[in-house]
Amino acid sequence: MQYKGRYEVFDPSQIKTYPVKGRTNKVKYEDLRQIEQVLTTKIDLPDAVKLNIEALAHEIIDRRSKGQPILLFTGGHLVKNGLNRLLVDLIHKRLFTLISGNGATSIHDFELALMGETSEYVPQALEKGEFGMAFEFNFINAALSVGNKKKLGYGESVGRMICKKRFRRKVAGYLELEEKDLKFNHPELSIAVACYQEKVPFTVHVGIGTDVLDQHFWFDGCAKGGCSGRDFLIYTEEVSKLINGGVILNIGSAVTGPEVFLKAASMVGNINQTPNDILTANFDLRPYKPETATNEATVGYYYRDQKSIVARIPQAYGGKGFYIEGNQIQTFPYLYQQLIKLL
Repeated sequence: MQYKGRYEVFDPSQIKTYPVKGRTNKVKYEDLRQIEQVLTTKIDLPDAVKLNIEALAHEIIDRRSKGQPILLFTGGHLVKNGLNRLLVDLIHKRLFTLISGNGATSIHDFELALMGETSEYVPQALEKGEFGMAFEFNFINAALSVGNKKKLGYGESVGRMICKKRFRRKVAGYLELEEKDLKFNHPELSIAVACYQEKVPFTVHVGIGTDVLDQHFWFDGCAKGGCSGRDFLIYTEEVSKLINGGVILNIGSAVTGPEVFLKAASMVGNINQTPNDILTANFDLRPYKPETATNEATVGYYYRDQKSIVARIPQAYGGKGFYIEGNQIQTFPYLYQQLIKLL
């Protein structure tokens, strides 16, 4: 990026990168959960949590059968926890009308598509000044630059790069590489790919300076912001369809997921397409005490996922909020089991 202002700026052309194949990753291909394994595993959860998940699954299936939107926003840990195959399977079953995530979600998903591994071992990399410095992150940067010229969204640009040879060739050319240099060994693991194949929007909601993509010479803030900005409008359009009911699932996103929904809901309410009769569910580890959501003297007031997803949103729009307390490694597979059973 060029800068012509009054201040000194860091020169990213100084950055030294390395091939991602030499990186130490915490999550290996064999760590990823297999569908058959999940379906035959007895998951140990408190009865109250199981009942909530079972009720939620029934609502999702019932509302989807009525044509209501089902929106899922996930942070990066669902991917890091090896649960991609479950979400990908549900996308292919056309259960969701929109999938969303933050920058970390898209990066971990990209890594799985690229090499079947993810979750860089950060302490080791920081010591060497190598954290996030794998060259292959520029595949995303280039995809966003190409996608931005075509006025595409972030999720669609990444999905198109992996799925479409012609687009991938343009991405490679942007990086002065050959198309064969952009090889994705496990596209079947990718949320972005599943969404692209099923024509389900995958929207990615990012900041600047928040992701390892931003550390590289090929990073273009205009492209990243432009593509993600279009994704926000895609997301908001889907929220406008909640006027006759729907479901909002927030999986481990403490800030971005709740805040993106609140802004989108305000926008559609402004044009008289206010959401109505929506069901919300927030999945997280932290205990939830409803009485703290309105008390600024308690820490619970500042947990936006609990305050907004579970309490404020269903109260404002006439619905019901679930709080699914527990480790995603257990709670999301249990939801998957119940959904498959009902499907």
